[in-house]
Amino acid sequence: MCKNMFKSGCLVRTVHVILTWLTTLVLFLHNTDLRKCQERGDLFQPVLFSSVVLLSVLLYFTVSLMDPGFVLSDSDTKATSVDSNEELEKMIPQDHSSLKQRRCGYCFLMQPMRAKHCKMCKRCVRRFDHHCPWIDNCVGERNHKWFLLYLCVQFVAVSWGLQASWSGVVFAPTWQQWFTQNGLLLGAFALTAVFSVVVLLLLCIHIYLASVNTTTWEFMSRHRIVYLKHCDSEENPFDRGVICNLWDFCCVCGTVAWERIYIRHTNGNV
Repeated sequence: MCKNMFKSGCLVRTVHVILTWLTTLVLFLHNTDLRKCQERGDLFQPVLFSSVVLLSVLLYFTVSLMDPGFVLSDSDTKATSVDSNEELEKMIPQDHSSLKQRRCGYCFLMQPMRAKHCKMCKRCVRRFDHHCPWIDNCVGERNHKWFLLYLCVQFVAVSWGLQASWSGVVFAPTWQQWFTQNGLLLGAFALTAVFSVVVLLLLCIHIYLASVNTTTWEFMSRHRIVYLKHCDSEENPFDRGVICNLWDFCCVCGTVAWERIYIRHTNGNV
């Protein structure tokens, strides 16, 4: 985790934290609704807003620094317990030769179904969704749910910041005075407006992907993926219905044997 922090992503994470807290500071230093509540002694909204911002930062670092679901190397596998190894072996069906794991052409590891090699991370990731440059990490099987939770909290923070920054804009007799008095607030308004749109789009996209049990990579490149290119355009072998998909996405932890689900679907269609 510490090694990840000091790679190239350190600059991105630093910029994110600086922009977050500078924007928050601007909102509290100007005559916004948050500042007015603070001056009246009503601390509920200011404390709640600060807590949401702090939670968004903590979730950002959680998603950014955690293991997204890297495929274990031979040395890592040997270091795991015997029980874990036996469990992983049982999860891979042995009687379907067409679903045997293939070896990655980059890191030469055995790839389970739905895994993909990330050229940025230089490792294979289970249930690969995409590599996010803003967190400088992949979104995969282990951190996808946390990524979605981060988007939810981040949207609340930026949309609230958008409303607060607009509430602090004051009128002035001339354009020059107006820009002078509201310059920082306009910057905060523009920043939160852009992030509100981006985060809302990402949030809607990933809620949809979770509800149908697919990933960004599978959605965009299904014609090139071995286990999907023979399926119909609207067929998803991993789709178990919206409720089950969302339950599995949010509540199921650990490694999933996607080969078994795929076989169950194909056998059911025979």
